[in-house]
Amino acid sequence: MNLHDVKGHYDVIISLGSACNPALQLNRLNLRSFTSSPLDWSYSPFLSDVNRLLQNKFHGYMQLKNMRLVDDSGEYVYFNDKMLKFPRQNLYRSNKSYIIQDTYYNIFSAHDFAIVPNKDWTAMYPKFKRNLDYRISRFMKKMLSSNSILFIRWGATYEEAIELQKTLSDLTKGQFKILILNPLEDIQVPTEVNWEIDNVCIVIDNVCIVNVPEDPNDILTWDYVLDGVLLRR
Repeated sequence: MNLHDVKGHYDVIISLGSACNPALQLNRLNLRSFTSSPLDWSYSPFLSDVNRLLQNKFHGYMQLKNMRLVDDSGEYVYFNDKMLKFPRQNLYRSNKSYIIQDTYYNIFSAHDFAIVPNKDWTAMYPKFKRNLDYRISRFMKKMLSSNSILFIRWGATYEEAIELQKTLSDLTKGQFKILILNPLEDIQVPTEVNWEIDNVCIVIDNVCIVNVPEDPNDILTWDYVLDGVLLRR
């Protein structure tokens, strides 16, 4: 499948990470039908962990017993979600927040626990968990009720893409497509990819893979790959 096949209308368009950038760009292009999904404002470096999370239907996700503080500087050393300035739109500005890791799924909270003087991050956990549970419930309902879904992921291996396709097939009832953007050094423009592995016969006809420049905030990249992608109102 190529980018031409991705064009069209969808009931819902969902970011699967790896960081906040896909969700930010969907916001910019007015391609979101609800405010946030469970992975929008987190960092998931490996799609294999997201696949496991989806396979488990988020069971045990961000349980307090599995969470640990990994950075309290507010400098986002693990992330690339710098302040953005979108044309004719308001600034997106990150608040200084703790970086908290879910050690079971290896997924990091980036913006949920604001750094407040003399206040431990765990004090904010009850409100965070209530919001997260609501997002998970809404996410799972959308997966079952939507006739057409586009999933977008920044960064994946071939094997992870195959696993994701199978996982989503088990979780959805309607049609879905997967758009994967793989950042590469020294690439100037997005380039479509045809992944082929010798001696392996696997069909990934609803997965589109595009090699893109490394900057996940590059507006030209997102405008190119999402050209013709529309949200059904």
